[in-house]
Amino acid sequence: MKRDGFDAWVLDAQAAVEAALEAWVPADTPAGLGQAMRYGVLDGGKRLRPLLVLAACEAVHGERAAALRAGVAVELIHAYSLVHDDMPCMDNDVLRRGKPTVHVQFGEAQAMLAGDAMQALAFEVLTPDPGPDGVAPALQARLCALLARSAGHAGMAGGQAIDLASIGVALDETALRDMHRRKTGALLQASVLMGAACGPTDARAWDALARYGAAIGLAFQVVDDILDVTQASETLGKTAGKDAHHDKPTYVSLMGLDAARRHALELRDEARAALDRSGLPDTSRLALLADRVVERES
Repeated sequence: MKRDGFDAWVLDAQAAVEAALEAWVPADTPAGLGQAMRYGVLDGGKRLRPLLVLAACEAVHGERAAALRAGVAVELIHAYSLVHDDMPCMDNDVLRRGKPTVHVQFGEAQAMLAGDAMQALAFEVLTPDPGPDGVAPALQARLCALLARSAGHAGMAGGQAIDLASIGVALDETALRDMHRRKTGALLQASVLMGAACGPTDARAWDALARYGAAIGLAFQVVDDILDVTQASETLGKTAGKDAHHDKPTYVSLMGLDAARRHALELRDEARAALDRSGLPDTSRLALLADRVVERES
């Protein structure tokens, strides 16, 4: 696929996700909670996780309506995690996506509740009432299971717990990889697999897509560590240099900047190689998303 065609697809997919979020994240809620929820998830972010869902769904010729719901659900989980991670009890950050974090804007209690509500809403989005254009109950259950496992103790939440426990601790590469496989990689891999679950996928393709998702999930974090020391806060839309400030282990602190850059490219190549082994006729959008993960500057 040519880059210009891919860029047009990205813009169309992002617009579809944004419209769905606008429609499904409520404004009419008790005590202004919806305002904080919408502030935390609308009008910001690259929507990488929904893009992965949609691209994987298209690669297996799956159900786009189900994939769109899955993409929105993943983005809600991602957004809730950012709201909670930014709070004083976690990373204590004041800037996210170029604007004040939710707890700065609305207070800590409302931010906590907004995150809780977005997490619940993700599973509500995945389980619509049956109808002629609905999502089959078996697929609903499968999507919920994939998302729950990636977000819970074995995935994102567990990785964040390791992260908090590792401040000031020198981790080796195996331990660092395990932390980021959970904290960042699990949700990115789940995005790919949720898209694949929306269509017919044999064992060969499923395994290849799982390997692809694991590789780009780790590559994303390696690049994040690189950007934290090479870009300004204005470019990132969040506070730069905070990992070093908090004495957190990163790929840059472990490997050095040049080696971390090489490792990101190796992971990108690993992801592309997995796609080549999938047996799927067209995985070009997933391949270009892997490039975008490594080439991003924010």
